[in-house]
Amino acid sequence: MLLKELSEAFGVSGHEDAVRQLILDAIKDRVDEYNVDALGNLIALKRGTGPSQHKVMVAAHMDEVGLMILHIEKEGSLRFHPVGGIDPRVLLAKKVLIGDDKVPGVIGMKPIHLLEPKERQRVVKDQELHIDIGTSSKEETEKLVKIGDYAAFDISFRELGGELRTVKGKAFDDRVGCAVLVELLRTSYPVDLYAAFTVQEEVGLRGARVAAYSIAPDLAFALEGTICDDLPKKRDISPTTKLGAGPAITIMDRSVIADRRLVQLLVDTAEKNGIPYQFKQPGLGGTDAGAIHLSREGVPSVVVSVPARYIHSPACLLSLNDFDNTVRLMRESLAKVNELDLSR
Repeated sequence: MLLKELSEAFGVSGHEDAVRQLILDAIKDRVDEYNVDALGNLIALKRGTGPSQHKVMVAAHMDEVGLMILHIEKEGSLRFHPVGGIDPRVLLAKKVLIGDDKVPGVIGMKPIHLLEPKERQRVVKDQELHIDIGTSSKEETEKLVKIGDYAAFDISFRELGGELRTVKGKAFDDRVGCAVLVELLRTSYPVDLYAAFTVQEEVGLRGARVAAYSIAPDLAFALEGTICDDLPKKRDISPTTKLGAGPAITIMDRSVIADRRLVQLLVDTAEKNGIPYQFKQPGLGGTDAGAIHLSREGVPSVVVSVPARYIHSPACLLSLNDFDNTVRLMRESLAKVNELDLSR
């Protein structure tokens, strides 16, 4: 399963090489052209089956959140800085792999027996954590790890099953979007489709900005793995998204207000084809669409996401039913894009 390979691949922001190679191997025989730009974005063109009224960009980012090694202590442990948004509460005792050689390590801190009462009542800071790779000196560690190396969470992909066909893995934000986009490239469409597998989304939507400027699309879809907080709460609060309820369509987040014509296209397509869908709770998160819609003279954009529990943590959960329905919704919508009137 490609999603398994993508989830387990090492690809923290700025070091997406392994992920890009997996995707390139999967799509190179399905597209008409492809190139890797100066920042590392993989951009592929699948030409339309007829006269293309619109140049369509579909983007998914390859990078994941992780850590960067900042300092090696004299006893051999490693200090680090987060790459992307990571809550320190999810880090303690987690396994990581460091650098190109995938050196295994464990994130640790002072044991509970030595904590002062006040320390037990607050969230630990990144600066108080370290990575232990089992060495006993700085010199020994320096033979295995260097300053600037990346560390990614070490977790295997696993199918949990059930009615939702739930799977567990890391980096579903946004390897699931990449997997959806690869599936979309199995089909031909009436429009010229530019598939952009972007870099460095987690540190400021950087790759998407460059890719959108290069492609100069008439409209764009961003594919994501998004927040799912559908577990029980003390108060009756609507979840951001719900696992198993279908692809999530964004109306607004912190980076973009989605183009209403594209939102309506997705909704009409879902209802016509009996595809379950949901709206992501407005105002939360940000995606590559935030950079794409501001490119050049502006690009009408929308976001379609696969809900995933516990994103930006070592282990995420998603439903393969949602994955399949996202592919269905995007395929049917892309087939209708030529009918859109983008004039104001």
